[in-house]
Amino acid sequence: MTKLTAVMVECALKLSPTALRHRLIYIVLGAAFMASASAQVRIGSDRDNTAQQQKKPYVVLVGLDGFRSDYADRYHATHLQAIGDQGVHTALTPVFPSLTFPNFYSMATGLYPEHHGIVEMKFYDPQKKRTFRYTDRNDASDGSWFGGVPIWVLAQRQGMRTASFFWVGSEAEIAGARPSYYIPYDGKIPNEARVAQVIDWLKLPPSKRPHLITVYFSDADDAGHHFGPDSAELRDAVERLDRLAGTLTARLKELNLPVNVVIVSDHGMIQLKRTPIALDAYLAPHDMPDPAKNVSPIDLYANSPEQADRWYNALHNKDSRFEAYRRADVPAHLHYSTGSRIGDIVLIRRDPVHLFDRLPSPLELARYFETHVGDHGFDPALIPEMKGIFYAQGPNIRAETRIAPPESIEIYPLVARILGLKIEGHVDASGKIAKTIYRQ
Repeated sequence: MTKLTAVMVECALKLSPTALRHRLIYIVLGAAFMASASAQVRIGSDRDNTAQQQKKPYVVLVGLDGFRSDYADRYHATHLQAIGDQGVHTALTPVFPSLTFPNFYSMATGLYPEHHGIVEMKFYDPQKKRTFRYTDRNDASDGSWFGGVPIWVLAQRQGMRTASFFWVGSEAEIAGARPSYYIPYDGKIPNEARVAQVIDWLKLPPSKRPHLITVYFSDADDAGHHFGPDSAELRDAVERLDRLAGTLTARLKELNLPVNVVIVSDHGMIQLKRTPIALDAYLAPHDMPDPAKNVSPIDLYANSPEQADRWYNALHNKDSRFEAYRRADVPAHLHYSTGSRIGDIVLIRRDPVHLFDRLPSPLELARYFETHVGDHGFDPALIPEMKGIFYAQGPNIRAETRIAPPESIEIYPLVARILGLKIEGHVDASGKIAKTIYRQ
């Protein structure tokens, strides 16, 4: 019996018989999932930490999908607030588009999506003549889709072990490497098992112990999409994640290691308006986007330059809720105008509305909005609810420091600096917050 299971049993014995049965079922299933999580750990590299790297501090990088910048204060997330009060806390400005795969991979590489190539959750690559889909395990584990040098690859190259309990790109061999330990994504693995695995990794002997660990939780995003940012379900998700943050920091403290905790989110969330945009209101029936490659509500891929021109003329300046840009003319602040994976036409929505190729029937639309209450992907300069969170605390983080909200690309140089890694090659991040909040 693990220590965590023993604690769960002790608590269960104080419950009523009915509650006890339910809790024991939870314990058995939780223990099974924990064993399953351990069984799923894969070895990306068996190279030991060098003697020099064994002296370095540690970073646990926590990703809270869809955790909006105001959630902690709004829903009284006391553990997260304490982390921020003792160290650093501010909003985190997502790169465009404010979606999970582009942003978590920008944090991992210090690059904008136009440079690392993960420009959307689903997108078309004209050179490969293939469509990337985040739900396709083959795509998610195919390193040829992913550009840049992820922070775990940088560490591996410099003789430092790493581990990932989920992160965008961590399952793929990128630039010739994977994390030392990684687990293929499985959203059914309980949050408690993820925390337990982080602690177990940090209990390994110094030569085997990862100095960078990433771990990911989807609760806030799931609740925000299905029930909205103002729902009781979202509040419950924030409370669960906050308790988890308290458990994690308490258990890390018991290890007596120089561990820095960095907690981030990829984007925020906003309630969708029920007045969607439909492209068939503007485009001729014979000129609609090819569904084989047009899988994104942001990027439109034309079959010819002439079609791109027709689309632009039909969509540009036609509706106050969105604007259509040619790729080269996308506003500079979005850093979304180079790279063939970006559409020939880019649609920037000014309002929180969904975009369909063709407007569904009233019944289909009503059913859609039953499970699509909140959303993201918008320009954070137009819709500030897209901003996420940045909390950091540890021996290498300045105490009680306040900074302006950075972009998500700035997480990369911060983690590299804490770990004492030398950045190789080009990154888009300035490294400004690393200089501001790092404490030697």
